[in-house]
Amino acid sequence: MQAGDYAIDATVGNGHDTLFLARHVGPGGIVLGFDIQQSAIDKTRSRLEQETIDTQVELFRVSHAEMTNIIPMQFHGRIKAVMFNLGYLPGGDKLLITRTDTTIAALNQALRMLAPDGLLTILAYPGHPGGDQEADEVDKWCADLEGSRYDKSCINSQENQKSTPRLYLIKPA
Repeated sequence: MQAGDYAIDATVGNGHDTLFLARHVGPGGIVLGFDIQQSAIDKTRSRLEQETIDTQVELFRVSHAEMTNIIPMQFHGRIKAVMFNLGYLPGGDKLLITRTDTTIAALNQALRMLAPDGLLTILAYPGHPGGDQEADEVDKWCADLEGSRYDKSCINSQENQKSTPRLYLIKPA
């Protein structure tokens, strides 16, 4: 990823990934962020205002499953990075979590918008109510990707317990 690229933060949360992406795409780049919680949008906007960022960032209070309806067609196939950080909003309501059905729909959309040299990352958190099922479904989704079309890897923490976070990296081959 470099200055002028386009990126998506599919789950803006507290804005850490949005800020990371904004710093990397820099001036001329665009970051598009999605979250269903107004508090997440507000926290992210506040985080960005506290930093010196020359990047255009657009935040949308809608489900990540609506990405293709929101992102203009001219960006499809040109997105260099898409980041998903699943689960619940840290410091927020732990009962309000990402849902498997919308996550899988959003992952499929993200793949269609990804540039040939792009990267899709998914951080899944089993170990909380709903998180185990979502992490298992993301694992199955990754396994079902056509092996010749995508390079895939999964990184587990050193404990490699069933409840430890999983980081998935997917790149077009």
